Amino acid sequence: MGNSTTSRVRLASGASELGVEVSDSAQHAMFSYLALLKRWNRVYNLTAVKGDANMLNRHLLDSLSVVPYLHGSRVIDIGSGAGLPGIPVALACPHLQITLLDSNAKRCRFLRQVQAQLKLKNVTIVHQRAEEYEPAEKFDTLISRAFSSLQTFIENSAHMLADSGRLVAMKGLWPGAEDSQMPAGFHVDSVVNVTVPGLPEQRHLVICNKSDQRTHQ
Repeated sequence: MGNSTTSRVRLASGASELGVEVSDSAQHAMFSYLALLKRWNRVYNLTAVKGDANMLNRHLLDSLSVVPYLHGSRVIDIGSGAGLPGIPVALACPHLQITLLDSNAKRCRFLRQVQAQLKLKNVTIVHQRAEEYEPAEKFDTLISRAFSSLQTFIENSAHMLADSGRLVAMKGLWPGAEDSQMPAGFHVDSVVNVTVPGLPEQRHLVICNKSDQRTHQ
């Protein structure tokens, strides 16, 4: 499918269904990102997702589903992997400052290549473990698709969160039991059931705040 007119229409309409507007230049850059991902994937095994249509739905649109729930201007994608959701978010939202954090050196090499080739001025790449990273300035939103449990996500990364900030965990199924295991000082503010165009599976965004904060959106 590639960067065809059909693909661009599907991306734009899918993003619009999610409440996200993607400029023509951002659309073009997103398909350039997928092309890089496919090329590097042959050697680096960055993703198990195959096929252009599948990558559009599972990588681009799934990543963009988090955009309406971001708070503030400083966002960090924890355990970014191949740059998901951070790269699509950075392309759709050039006004945000996006940090991509990953502990794997080869994934960070790929992310730096993407950053250079797409000239991403609003992206910072950090090669470090979440629990060891001490940012100079705390973040307004922490997002992750990578952590297996909400508890682990918060325990490993809460020190990066600004007082009025929020954590957004991107989940498939939401069994609900995890919110009874929340670390002290945090609560689940809301669980959003998201329908991602082209994906039959359930998607949920679990939004967490510090216990003395109300939601700011």
